[in-house]
Amino acid sequence: MSNHLSAVKIPTNTASRYWSAIAIDAAGKRQVREITTAKAFFLESFPDFTPETQVSDTQVQRQLWYWMQEADQSSMAQLCLKCFMSQQIDAVCRGLASRFGAEHGFTSNDLLPFVLDEEIGKPRRHSPTYQSFLDEILHSFDPEQSSLATWTTRRVKHHKPLNQFLLEHGIYLVSDWAILNDTKPKQLHRIFTEFHNLTPSEIQRAQHLLDAYHAVYRSQRLKQRLAGVKGKCHPPTPEQLQQMAHRLSSPLRPEPLLRQLQLIASRLREYRIYVRGGKLKSESLDATPNEPLDVPYSEPTPDQQSEFLTAYRQQFLQGLDKAIAQITGDRTRKLQRRDSQKAQQFLTALHLFHCQGQSMSDIARNFNYKGQFQVSRLLKLKAFRADIQRELLVYLSDRILEKAQRYTNRQRLQTVHHQIQEAIAEQVTKVIEDAATEASTATHERHQKTRSLFAKRLCHYLDNRSNIS
Repeated sequence: MSNHLSAVKIPTNTASRYWSAIAIDAAGKRQVREITTAKAFFLESFPDFTPETQVSDTQVQRQLWYWMQEADQSSMAQLCLKCFMSQQIDAVCRGLASRFGAEHGFTSNDLLPFVLDEEIGKPRRHSPTYQSFLDEILHSFDPEQSSLATWTTRRVKHHKPLNQFLLEHGIYLVSDWAILNDTKPKQLHRIFTEFHNLTPSEIQRAQHLLDAYHAVYRSQRLKQRLAGVKGKCHPPTPEQLQQMAHRLSSPLRPEPLLRQLQLIASRLREYRIYVRGGKLKSESLDATPNEPLDVPYSEPTPDQQSEFLTAYRQQFLQGLDKAIAQITGDRTRKLQRRDSQKAQQFLTALHLFHCQGQSMSDIARNFNYKGQFQVSRLLKLKAFRADIQRELLVYLSDRILEKAQRYTNRQRLQTVHHQIQEAIAEQVTKVIEDAATEASTATHERHQKTRSLFAKRLCHYLDNRSNIS
């Protein structure tokens, strides 16, 4: 069976999706492969179609699915359906990477291997026990119940290996509203007491909000499901929020109520990520106890603002240093377990590149490598910076909000919470982008310019590490 490799983008809704498969090459990169036998079968089976024809997926998939049940056409029908599924899987992975990748340090190429474990169009060794993920999706698909695109998307987002990878990067693919739906008040009390260390009044307030949410949103959701209406949980409507507000002893307007529900869900999400073994925000043992909700708000004075900014700058540098130490140490230990020489070369290459301004070609010659691509593969600077960015964001989110509590009350802090998070993310992103720009410039330009903050702190860490060791 011959496959033609192609880098051409597949047009949406055209017949060519049934013979163009997404594959992963030896370097782990995404490829589009045209399966010539699938193309010939499809065009012969659907003579009215051309490669550019806009097709009705529902009709085509139903026909291919029925042919899949027949012995003489089963393998070719499966092949066409798997080509379509591979593209839907690719679309889901690209969507996840677009939404979360930049902040959490991964790309769609990192996700694809978890859900594309079969090379479509290539003969496979028969095994009575092994079933590829594509086979699992296809054999559980019912064209009378849903479309193949919808079913594939759902199975991808519920695939355990993929979700474990996302959890390790601090992502839990469940909506706030689904989390609130299946959390009982007693569970909330235990989580907020033991995990978040909130005060009894805060926990009681959260329980009242959850009770109101269940009485309105969850109750209506259950009625919809009994009536056969399915689908994901959407945000509460203004009418639902109004109904919830009337159930509270101290009614809230819809917008503040929505924010408080999202805050509760965010805390429950953190706990779920933690218990599932995912990456979680760290908590300081010296954290100031949470302030009550009813402290009156007053604007901070100029002296307080100056004090806060000074503390923020100190925390930023401290956080950057900790993130660099954490990620560099993690990467070194991982390499050490496989090859101690590689671990030392990793640290040396970091120092030569960022601190001494050597090019990757020069470093490759120093290490007797075949070329600079081996240095790039060793350092993986893009992923290295992304991991540090994520660690720094986690560190600052906790520490800065903790500092801010000294200058305002908790209720006001909830209102500006997202603004603070956005400001932190913006500055962290700028530091990382400056480092990426610096790393992409020519060696002589890096020598002439003042080094980025990232490079300075990395070199400070590397110099101290070498002095210690």
